[in-house]
Amino acid sequence: MTDQRVRRTSHAIEVAAPPGVVYGLIADVEQWPLFYPPNLHVERLDFDGGTERLRMWSVANGQIRSWISYRVQDPQDRVIQFRQHQPQPPVTAMNGTWIVEELPGGGSRLTLLHDYTVPGDRPEDVAWVERALDTNAAAELGNLRDLAERWTALDALLLSFEDSVRVEAAPEAVYEFLYRASEWPERLPHVARLDLTDVSPGVQVMAMDTRTADGSLHTTESVRICFPHAGRIVYKQTVTPALMAAHTGEWSVLPDGDGVRVVSQHRVVLREEAVRRVLGPDATLEQARRHVREALGRNSLTTLGLAKRFAESLAPTA
Repeated sequence: MTDQRVRRTSHAIEVAAPPGVVYGLIADVEQWPLFYPPNLHVERLDFDGGTERLRMWSVANGQIRSWISYRVQDPQDRVIQFRQHQPQPPVTAMNGTWIVEELPGGGSRLTLLHDYTVPGDRPEDVAWVERALDTNAAAELGNLRDLAERWTALDALLLSFEDSVRVEAAPEAVYEFLYRASEWPERLPHVARLDLTDVSPGVQVMAMDTRTADGSLHTTESVRICFPHAGRIVYKQTVTPALMAAHTGEWSVLPDGDGVRVVSQHRVVLREEAVRRVLGPDATLEQARRHVREALGRNSLTTLGLAKRFAESLAPTA
């Protein structure tokens, strides 16, 4: 049996931002679904301050992929090394390095290195991996540059909040309502259409038309990752409304005495350049924050209220 060839790729970009800012955006891996288009969700399984073990979900060449990744952070040298554990075919090994360097004239140079092997060096498999690495690296580096170069305004562009309701019912009943999103058009007044596909166990792709307060419709597409034993559904919108550059969220069903507390969480990156186009020529970023908070919160509270009604209607009465 011949040894597999180790193939290597390198992608780099210059960023008009301090190296510490660039490194921080890479190190904060739990924010990746919000910051990097291909990344869908990250679960940090272990972290000792330097070495971490992660479960990651991403899109590669239009396919949803998941794997375990080990990362070693070196903030002093601004280097992060990673290694995939049992990567999915057609890859048999995948390793890489993020390197952040300070440029002499100011700013940073960010380099992303990969080395990988494929079984038998089949040309079609090599081409598939190269296309995925090129596409995802371009999206990740480009979006990171945009965020880092606006780092002084990033706090104003980021929005996170939650709404909750207490339900006197079994957690399974509440989770069923949230999981069976294909039935939402009949159950939720703001949902006009919803197409749901189970692409693998616990992973759903959803396209939805939602009615806004003025009666108009907007279309979103999302990937949902479901954890029934933990009572959680996390999601990322892959097609967002105009005011949002990125939107991730989570439904959580939490035991609370003889009932449960159901929480809807949202995290958003606002699209600053769309504020005046959507809300009017005199609109401000603060008005956009309120608008998005109210719109998402209104839909969340409606869903939570109807989940409560549904679950409590199934609860046995004395």
